[in-house]
Amino acid sequence: MTELVNGKGLSLVPKTDVKQTLKDFKSDQEVRWCPGCGDYAILAAVQSFLPELGLKRENIVFVSGIGCSSRFPYYLNTYGFHSIHGRAPAIATGLAASRPDLSVWVITGDGDALSIGGNHLIHALRRNVNLNILLFNNRIYGLTKGQYSPTSEVGKITKSTPMGSLDKPFNPISLAIGAEASFVARTIDSDRKHLQSVLREATAHRGTSLVEIYQNCNIFNDNAFEPLKDPGVRDDITLRLEHGQPIVSASKAVVRAANGGIKVVARDSVSEGEILVHDAHSPDPSIAFALSRLDEPAFEHVPIGVFRSVDRPTYDGRMAEQLEEAAAQKGPGDLSELLMGGDTWRIN
Repeated sequence: MTELVNGKGLSLVPKTDVKQTLKDFKSDQEVRWCPGCGDYAILAAVQSFLPELGLKRENIVFVSGIGCSSRFPYYLNTYGFHSIHGRAPAIATGLAASRPDLSVWVITGDGDALSIGGNHLIHALRRNVNLNILLFNNRIYGLTKGQYSPTSEVGKITKSTPMGSLDKPFNPISLAIGAEASFVARTIDSDRKHLQSVLREATAHRGTSLVEIYQNCNIFNDNAFEPLKDPGVRDDITLRLEHGQPIVSASKAVVRAANGGIKVVARDSVSEGEILVHDAHSPDPSIAFALSRLDEPAFEHVPIGVFRSVDRPTYDGRMAEQLEEAAAQKGPGDLSELLMGGDTWRIN
């Protein structure tokens, strides 16, 4: 079995000798999002990042579900598949498992991924399929004009919750870690440098990479993430997650709590030795999960970066090994024999 080693395990994906630029990855389609939408910034960041992979465009595939973010494949000069609501991870799983020569990406939103597509998402994560999943989280249903979503906060007044939402929202990072995801990260649409740095780590990881992107919907949920963009407070509340580095913001630090968990304290109230050092590669997900809870109740302190990045076998890699083993033991398969074998009945 040839293990995948080069960026996303892409040793089987043909490289290109042609120097590529952002322009090469722009399609001829008119970009049609609301003016000011955060999706524009994400699209520009991805288009300018893709040349770094050095892959042929015909070996890159973007699969989307349904939602504003799902227009993404139209705007990239690669192969794309605009699939059905919530099912992009399932379709991408089949593609990645059967075509190791492709770099497969999933574009989804908080409604698409966490409501109707919830089961498909968690099973892709636990299987550790060789995918990059970009989850645009704007805490609202944008395409259908402003209903509350699985990540909308309690009490959110929308067209579908005129007296305020009663649902406890999902935390996408906590959900992914709980589903045994091997790579989990969070970034924000307006910080291109950080967004692209996370994409580099995600594509270098072998297995499923889930990247939550805080994305502003300026029509139906404007300024949902404003504290993280406000120059007056963002440096104080943003806890940067970098492997091997202390977890701090300008004024806060993460330390061990007396109950065995973690807590946020004033940075000048503790010594450097007391501050928790981030270990994204720890096989134990408990600290990564605890970090994912630090943005509760709302933006008092928000971890941004790679929460978890651990190595474990990929679903597609193991499947290929089984196929090789079966072929070695039994020879080439016969599809008609498979279909007609076992308990079958012929009805005249």
